[in-house]
Amino acid sequence: MSKTKTAGFAVVAGIALTTLMAGTALADPALVYDGGGKFDASFNESAYNGAEQFKADTGQDYQDLEISGDAQREQAIRQFAARGNNPIVLPGFSWETALRSVAADFPDTSFLIIDTVVDDLDNVRSVVFKEHEGSFLVGVLAAMATETGTIGFIPAFDFSLLQSFGCGYKQGARYIDPDVQIIETAIGTGFDAFNNPGGGTEVALSQIDRGADVIYHAAGGAGVGVLQAAADSGVLGIGVDSNQNHLHPGSVLTSMIKRVDVAVYNAFEDFANDTWTNDVQVLGLAEDGVGAAFDDNNASLITDEMRAAVDDATAKIISGEVVVHDYRTDESCPV
Repeated sequence: MSKTKTAGFAVVAGIALTTLMAGTALADPALVYDGGGKFDASFNESAYNGAEQFKADTGQDYQDLEISGDAQREQAIRQFAARGNNPIVLPGFSWETALRSVAADFPDTSFLIIDTVVDDLDNVRSVVFKEHEGSFLVGVLAAMATETGTIGFIPAFDFSLLQSFGCGYKQGARYIDPDVQIIETAIGTGFDAFNNPGGGTEVALSQIDRGADVIYHAAGGAGVGVLQAAADSGVLGIGVDSNQNHLHPGSVLTSMIKRVDVAVYNAFEDFANDTWTNDVQVLGLAEDGVGAAFDDNNASLITDEMRAAVDDATAKIISGEVVVHDYRTDESCPV
């Protein structure tokens, strides 16, 4: 099915959900995408890739849905649960309120929520990532790649999880160069900013005008606008969540990979194998849950010295020699 047709299911809320649920097979796992949609080239697409890999490996089908707005959240979860889909995977912290409204009504349904902790419900698994550790590594690379001495960070909006990306990035950059200048500008003020690639382009251009020649985004689907602006302007972008190096080969310095695909795959597999656990899982560098992306698309941008610096920082973070401050534990950044 094409992206256009897939997106069409989410245009009219009631019709979309009713139509999809009518064809849902009992006991299939389900995946409901967050804002930005299935093919955001970032967070949601990583979740989709994990589900697709599970389907390819096992032959087990799954159901998925793109919502058109926050009003659909609870309705989507409730209808999947009522149909018997199990487990139900919800990638994104913005699912928490809807999950809490539904999970208690379906105690025999297992739920996975990614990027926030819901540890007071007996049928919920939470997976969170140490984004600050992976962001530290791309900050190292940014500080080594900049020629102007100024780099940028663009979150979708001011939110503690997104600030954790930025704080890790700043720590990594100043680990290499204490004097590097870092510009931070948010795209918007709420969740809709994830769906605003035009806003991402506008903010990126404003940072480029101020001298930034390496720009890291934590903006989901809006990040494609950031990376496009960087490529068009002859500076370097840094992708997030999925490996986005391929979007502009030779213009994306690296991507901070967050293995949302692994979290989804493991959820489907554990339920199928009757090894499901309702717990909190934390994935960082030591667990290969986050990292910097290296491939043919950015090989010309990465020197041996840069790769060695990332390897050294990785080893020191895993050993505890370098401790990366997590903004979410104390909403301040030490650099």
